[in-house]
Amino acid sequence: FSFIFFEEKLYLLHFMGPYYVIIIPAIGGIMIGPLIYFFAREVRGAGVPEVMLAVSMEGGKIRPIVALIKTIVTSICISSGGSVGGEGPIVQIGSALGSTLGQFFRFSEEKTRMLLACGAAGGIAATFNAPLAGIFFALEVILRQYGLRYFSSVVLSSVTATVVSRHFFGDYPAFKVPPYQFLSIWEIPFYIIFGFLAEGAALLFVKVLYKCDDLFIYIKIPEYVKPAIGGVLVGLIGFYYPEIFGVGYKTIELTLYGKLAANVVIVLIFAKILATSITLGSGGSGGIFAPCLFIGATLGCAYGKITYLIAPSIAIPPGACALVGMGAVLSGATHAPISA
Repeated sequence: FSFIFFEEKLYLLHFMGPYYVIIIPAIGGIMIGPLIYFFAREVRGAGVPEVMLAVSMEGGKIRPIVALIKTIVTSICISSGGSVGGEGPIVQIGSALGSTLGQFFRFSEEKTRMLLACGAAGGIAATFNAPLAGIFFALEVILRQYGLRYFSSVVLSSVTATVVSRHFFGDYPAFKVPPYQFLSIWEIPFYIIFGFLAEGAALLFVKVLYKCDDLFIYIKIPEYVKPAIGGVLVGLIGFYYPEIFGVGYKTIELTLYGKLAANVVIVLIFAKILATSITLGSGGSGGIFAPCLFIGATLGCAYGKITYLIAPSIAIPPGACALVGMGAVLSGATHAPISA
């Protein structure tokens, strides 16, 4: 899909020149709106809250069609420039598959919830090549308990998914990270201050996300049209800051090497918050994991560069602070510190 939308540049829009990127996310919105509205409205948004709702209120039951529709609409949304990630959707897809298995064999609600959590763990583990992250995410966020009867099943699912993923995609880390050095004990106060800034960024992201969601609810037009409107707005932002399109992993890697200027990453923080909030608030499908990592990485890179201006002898390397920022903002937004 990404090749069709951006690399081929949609031949029919060649007359627009560089302005074609404004329309691309809207085309994606036109495609996914009816699919979500008519087939599976629960795939709208990030997906993780819906999984949590299924665990707490619906006995772990998720409709089988959710896995199929979520896969299609998320692929289109991200490929057409939607400012979202693929990790939240893979949680919902894996959970739907686990729940479907439990329903097919008519397991008890407890066992169905366990299979749902196993699917979520396997999805995270395979996506990030990180089995421990999958294990703790399922226990910490989805089940919200660490009972032994859940732990062993989740571990088995997470490890199996990682083995299969490594067989097909290789044993590579999610991000290439250069070596960092802890040079001075005086870096610790800088990191403590940064922790508060990261939580502030996470809080701002959550607030803006809910405000955009409320705003689009008040707009009295058909639900299946709203993703296209959101796509135009995201396209306008992306025309000036194309880094916000899609998952943004390339930009994250640049921050890990400290290769972006402070003024650029500061603008990207707010651009990403706004673009992601519009994408999800208008009814797009995608996760907040990658946007949180993006926001944290750009915030950390900017903070590291600023510490060099304040105290160059004890400053934090921008790349190291970007890596810490990824975990800090994700933790603040999802309330999952161990997973982050």
